[in-house]
Amino acid sequence: MALDLPDFPWDQLVPYKTRAAGHEGGIVDLSVGSPVDPTPAVVRTALAEATDAHAYPQVAGTPALRQAIADWYGRRHGVTLTEEQTLPTIGSKEFIAGLALWLGIGRGDTVVFPAAAYPTYELGAALVGATALASDDPAAWPVGTKLVWLNSPGNPDGRVLSIEELRLAVARARELGAVIVGDECYAELGWEPPYDTQPTPTILDARVVGDSVDGVLSVYSLSKQSNLAGYRAAFVAGDAAVLADVLAVRKHTGMMPPLPVQQAMVVALADTAHVQQQKARYRARRGMLRRALEGAGFRVDHSEAGLYLWATRGEPALDTVAWLADRGILVAPGTFYGAAGGQHVRVALTATDERIAAAAQRLTSGRRLAGD
Repeated sequence: MALDLPDFPWDQLVPYKTRAAGHEGGIVDLSVGSPVDPTPAVVRTALAEATDAHAYPQVAGTPALRQAIADWYGRRHGVTLTEEQTLPTIGSKEFIAGLALWLGIGRGDTVVFPAAAYPTYELGAALVGATALASDDPAAWPVGTKLVWLNSPGNPDGRVLSIEELRLAVARARELGAVIVGDECYAELGWEPPYDTQPTPTILDARVVGDSVDGVLSVYSLSKQSNLAGYRAAFVAGDAAVLADVLAVRKHTGMMPPLPVQQAMVVALADTAHVQQQKARYRARRGMLRRALEGAGFRVDHSEAGLYLWATRGEPALDTVAWLADRGILVAPGTFYGAAGGQHVRVALTATDERIAAAAQRLTSGRRLAGD
């Protein structure tokens, strides 16, 4: 019997994509956050040099990779971790979808996630028959909550949680006996002070967790900062006991990050120059696109970090999607991310300079489809 899963939301965009594709200048697809810029040469070289991968890789990751992950948290966040407190994953989405299952969560339990949220948190609850609760208020998290997802910087809205907000969330999760996980994959892509020059806060910060990371995990991905979406290069860090339980399941199921990818991750984590170069590209695209949206009558909310602008015209989200499609621009409706996004659209920065400029020009001129 098939699982009763929610519809895949992007299927709903097909008619709008067709509409936008009819523009005389072609479609500008700003609906997904898939990198378009080259993978850094230093990372590709590392991958190529590790291709004699004849043996099965380690599910736990090589010692070099686990140490590189720990070193990265120390260097970028001031957090001290051991190798046993780190674990590579095959991208971050599979971990988000599977964690409730691996923790033994099921019917009668509650999984909490943000009010405006990436759909995979809810999917993970659905896979195990748990109750899914979209709530940003720790006081509203009920007894029976077993897993809490935070997302900062947020997808879709670019919201950054403060140290105090993170601390209150962790305290409530511990009170409930729940595991709490910070999904932080946009941490290097902050745009407003002070996060224009430093990463956004991690849930593992000592000011958040105190002297122990018990019950707390941080998930991170190299897809965004290093253009490694195709590598499926991510990791999780925090409570060693929770990670040991997760590792045991992953060993049984053979969830092995490929060895060449693990070596590429070691190099990517050690190199900061390519991250700053990529951030500069996104900063320029963001500035151009934001100015054009605001000039066309949009209001941009939050969006202080990440790869999206959370924009509204004060109307139903699909009306805005249609308005933009008439101008050859495809975006994601906020309704994909919960009821909180009913009047917003998510506009991705992950398009080439030429396509971003085309979108800005169309917004500025207000030109619709040819012949309209």
